[in-house]
Amino acid sequence: MIWGVILEIFIWFFVEIILFGIWAIIMAIYNAFIWIINLFKNLFLSIFSEISEKNEEKYSDSETSDELIYIDGKHTVNVINASKTRDEDVFKLLVGFSVTLVSAFLLAVVLLWLFITMNGEAFGFNPPQSLVTWEDEYRDITGINEIDGLDGTGISLCIVDSGIDTSHPDLKNINLMGWNDVINSSPNPYDDDGHGTAMAGIIVADGGLNGIAKNVDLYVAKAINSDGSGTDDGIAEAVDWCVSQDSDIVSLSLGGGQGIGGDLFTTDSLEIAVENAIEQGVYVVAAAGNDGEDDDGDVSSPGSVENVICVGGVTRLGNLWSGSSEGDNNGRLWPNPILPRNDPDKKPEIIAPGLEVPVLMTDSDSWWGWSSGTSASTAWVSGGLALFLQENPDFQRNSNSDETKIEEIKILLSENSQMKDGQSQHDDNFGYGIFRIDTLIQAVNSSSSDTEEGLVKRNINIERNIFDIFQVERRITASVPPDNSMNAIE
Repeated sequence: MIWGVILEIFIWFFVEIILFGIWAIIMAIYNAFIWIINLFKNLFLSIFSEISEKNEEKYSDSETSDELIYIDGKHTVNVINASKTRDEDVFKLLVGFSVTLVSAFLLAVVLLWLFITMNGEAFGFNPPQSLVTWEDEYRDITGINEIDGLDGTGISLCIVDSGIDTSHPDLKNINLMGWNDVINSSPNPYDDDGHGTAMAGIIVADGGLNGIAKNVDLYVAKAINSDGSGTDDGIAEAVDWCVSQDSDIVSLSLGGGQGIGGDLFTTDSLEIAVENAIEQGVYVVAAAGNDGEDDDGDVSSPGSVENVICVGGVTRLGNLWSGSSEGDNNGRLWPNPILPRNDPDKKPEIIAPGLEVPVLMTDSDSWWGWSSGTSASTAWVSGGLALFLQENPDFQRNSNSDETKIEEIKILLSENSQMKDGQSQHDDNFGYGIFRIDTLIQAVNSSSSDTEEGLVKRNINIERNIFDIFQVERRITASVPPDNSMNAIE
């Protein structure tokens, strides 16, 4: 608390110096204007005096009066010269004083800039160092720090969520190519909940935090309201819109109860929309859910759809996040029929950063914070998948009119994710392992006969920060969403 008071005193000190400098500049301009007026006035008086002197000499009849006139003229000129000298002295004094104040003003600006730069975190201009460290650890554990030259360029990624706050300093330079507001039909992007901005930041942040694929062509569909919920039909409409924008990837950091019929058939409009997207070669990434110990027996929908890439959560230490939902891969008849799942479609397929993941906040008093949940895990994988598609154009939607490549990606994920110690096959909680973009890219490069070795470099490490998946209240059977736990860092 005491440091906050000290910092506030310092910044107000610099601000007052700057304001004083501005006042000095204004006064200098004013005095210069007055000096110029006096200069012209004295010039006119001098000219008038000379004319008067000549006229007096011309019409004078006596030497005495000539001398008197001469004396009077000289006296007048001396008065004028004295006035000019005083004006010049005053002007020099004002110039010196003004230069001093302007110099103090410029020095204060420089000092304030240096002070804010060194203490930007304290004033909220930069994220806390802990968030930067956590972000880097998660980039290590998922292999993002081990690849060079990839930023998502040329890949279209669509986020269906609560919107996006483009006023955030980390989102000033994003390639926002399209916006659709299913809730209120607003033509301008906004986010009245904050969840969408947090998820978008994981992918495209550029500034305080470092997005995974910051140069993707981003499309945002708002289908989640200010309460953090949406309708089945509304989210389905948003997914359809993403597909119509030629998106390569649709990121769904949300989930709810599965539609009636389970794997046997579906009458659920969102699941139908997702299946239609996949059939057109669109990669759909969705959250496993945040049921944790209260798991209802399976992952959330639409993550439960066969060719959706369903993502659970991992901590920065490489352990399963305790809130991550468990998959039911053995099948069941009640309460909703589920057929046994086979590799590589067991749920969840992979896990990714889900505990205290660094995110963007929509509150200008705290632009950065953390959140936990499989929502963040989903955004992380969506961004990583964009890097993979940039490196491998043959897997992009424009080269793939159906779900063939999606099925290939599922196989690659099942074979190239980082399993935990002692794991040799799919685990209902840990999936096929931790998502690693470096080994995924390397696997494709290694399978090509003309691939240069060392095209991609690798390594491991971990991180943490954010709590949230939107267990969207879409049906009567939808699971209740957990309390929003996106938090500003303390």
